[in-house]
Amino acid sequence: IVEKRDVPVTLRVNGSVVAIQTVDLRAQVTSTVREVHIREGQNVGKGDLLVSLDSRAEEANVKKAEAQVQKDLADLANARRTLERQRQLFAQKFIAQAALDAAENQVASLEGQLAVDRAAAESAKVSLAYTQIRASFAGRTGAIGVRPGSVVQPNGAVLVTVTQIDPIQVAFTLPEKELPGLAKAIAAGPVEASITVDDNARQLKGRVNFVDNAVDTTTGTIRAKAQFENRDARLWPGMYVSVALSPRTLEGASVVPVQAVQTGPDSRFVYVIGEERKVSAK
Repeated sequence: IVEKRDVPVTLRVNGSVVAIQTVDLRAQVTSTVREVHIREGQNVGKGDLLVSLDSRAEEANVKKAEAQVQKDLADLANARRTLERQRQLFAQKFIAQAALDAAENQVASLEGQLAVDRAAAESAKVSLAYTQIRASFAGRTGAIGVRPGSVVQPNGAVLVTVTQIDPIQVAFTLPEKELPGLAKAIAAGPVEASITVDDNARQLKGRVNFVDNAVDTTTGTIRAKAQFENRDARLWPGMYVSVALSPRTLEGASVVPVQAVQTGPDSRFVYVIGEERKVSAK
């Protein structure tokens, strides 16, 4: 019996697991490693302290800069009091305009010096922050390239690599003929993708979240990615998986049991029962 119904077109392609983001952490100042706070292969959260560098010089610079700001504030307060007295004396015509101008210039100069020293204090704090290497996002650490006592330099050896594991992406390619259907499906709503893991024992479902902006002219394919939850770390960057998705649907298709479809030398066909129950191939 031939049925007519809408049939989703399922595509099965090979894909590879890729991390959404991975970063090699390096030192931004020349210093000595004071302490490593993590283990290799450890899960870390955003902002967790990974490596501490010797910060004694930077801490001293911060204290010096803050002390200079306090001195500037005291000098500025004294200059403002002097300016106020000079204005009163000028109003009573006890001093000349030049003396008042000098007091005003002194206040303006100290205000400028205060702004400069406050900026220097902020710069010293930034340098101090460089002595604490923190995770910029939640992920898993790789091999640690330094130990306490190691000397590090700006843009030198990698201290540690952090890779985001959850969520994670699977990258794959599709034939360019599937692009119109995929684009239409994405415009209508999320497109579901699935992969099978654990020796085909478990299926994970995700959503297509990226389609490249150009077709590869050498292969006639377009790159795409799907995002999956990975709380139990079933997926690992670099793994190869089989991806299944249905970017388009055949409307009003003629459907027969798959067992009825035969393969001939030229094409696939089915046997159709006609008049007098005679069989012909179509």
